[in-house]
Amino acid sequence: MGAGVAGLRAAIELAGHGEVLIVTKESLGESNTHYAQGGIAVATEGEADVALHLEDTVNAGDGLVYRPAAEVLVTEGPLRVAELIEWGAAFDKEAGELLCTREGAHSLPRILHAHGDATGAEISRSLVAFARSHKRIQFAEWTMVTGLVEEDGRVVGVDLAGAGGQSPDASPHRVSARAVLIASGGAGQVYSDTTNPAVATGDGIALALEAGAALADMEFYQFHPTALALPGVPRFLLSEALRGEGAYLRNDRGERFMERQHPLAELAPRDVVARAIAREGMGGRAGEARPVHLDMRHVRGMDLQQRFPGISAFLARHGLDLSRDLIPVRPAAHYLMGGIRTDLDGRTNLKGLYAAGEAACTGVHGANRLASNSLLEGMVFGARAAQAMLADGLPLVSSGEPEGEKTPLTSDEEAHLENGIAGLRQDMWTYAGLLRTHLQLLEGFASQQEFADGLRKLTRQGKGSRRLTEAQALSRVANAILHAALARTESRGAHFRSDFPARDDRQFQKHSVLHRERGGAKVCFEVW
Repeated sequence: MGAGVAGLRAAIELAGHGEVLIVTKESLGESNTHYAQGGIAVATEGEADVALHLEDTVNAGDGLVYRPAAEVLVTEGPLRVAELIEWGAAFDKEAGELLCTREGAHSLPRILHAHGDATGAEISRSLVAFARSHKRIQFAEWTMVTGLVEEDGRVVGVDLAGAGGQSPDASPHRVSARAVLIASGGAGQVYSDTTNPAVATGDGIALALEAGAALADMEFYQFHPTALALPGVPRFLLSEALRGEGAYLRNDRGERFMERQHPLAELAPRDVVARAIAREGMGGRAGEARPVHLDMRHVRGMDLQQRFPGISAFLARHGLDLSRDLIPVRPAAHYLMGGIRTDLDGRTNLKGLYAAGEAACTGVHGANRLASNSLLEGMVFGARAAQAMLADGLPLVSSGEPEGEKTPLTSDEEAHLENGIAGLRQDMWTYAGLLRTHLQLLEGFASQQEFADGLRKLTRQGKGSRRLTEAQALSRVANAILHAALARTESRGAHFRSDFPARDDRQFQKHSVLHRERGGAKVCFEVW
């Protein structure tokens, strides 16, 4: 489930051993992977570089990185990137040598990039092409997974339905499988401001939770510090690589402010930079936000259009130029550190169900992901999950027939649903965003519960659509985030409680684990 880096890498690993079906609700390549700009972090300079990459990852995670997971990431990463290159991924080079840049909280330049700022698109292209060359890999595009099928405590298949677009078969149907991997990415659409594409609605995470899988670290949503902030324009990502190449952040008085926030200034960990930008942007007259800008006008000796062609082209469409203009920015929801709890091989607590990539949580990112570790995570843990699926050797079990077709929503119901989704997303941004308090989180709960009640009413009436399925996923993910954020009464990494601003290692140097229960969810804290 999912055609990003984790799903594709797993499918390639599995293809030599049996039939593989990749299900994606839009076209191949429409994923968070495709939109990743900055690059892929990998230690290419030997054991010392690997050791430094490990320490950078641990330090960025604010005391919560599960060290064995980080060790797997940095030690297996070079092999996985070498495979990518062998399979056709064209990273930028100079005089035959791979070019590396530096990003926030990295001690060395170790970020490989492609076509300047289109690394994710290049990785996606090369993996899709390589996967298509395997005769045993089939693709179901414009198709949604609407349910996990369980028998005797084991996941034995999935229910599918057309997701619109060019789906050849919109009717519900069931696929039996020896194993199911959820690699459906994150859930940035749960927030009104996000760098994620529209497909990132947390579908796989919600399905796993409903089936009884445990979630972990759901309170830790990373807000990218620098998304373009223009009225009426989507929150277009302005890569951290811009700051890696020397960009400054300036407030409405033209002052650099990160120097007084952190020793690494603009290259501080993302949670630090995002909160600093949010605070600098507060307090305008009549409650208006004050502008914060990214400034590259001082950068010399670099052709910014050549280095960042995609970003430059997008800015040009809105009359802006990196070398000439101050670029207005604000934080936006970017990456979920939490997800479906797995071991280091992608296994969940449900037999037959595995997860990898952003949908999963191994603890590798702790409370704050180190820049550009996400693509590497998908490659490393996608391969490991596939190896576990093969090693477990589960038999194929016939899984019966799916429920019949749902009744379409009326136009009025569709409009009401869209209004409800917009309200939930705005309330999550307001009450469970960068800065949180107990009272704000309770307000968020009230909004989420009202939204969930409306969805249950439609479901009881036998209604169904792609958008209703996405709305249910967003509601369940929002509920999980709110539960975990309320339970963690401290501030750590991407989770900042204004009413509990200090980090509390004695009580909370632990991972939150959330289980679905009758009438709600239960959160406990565990040392891994």
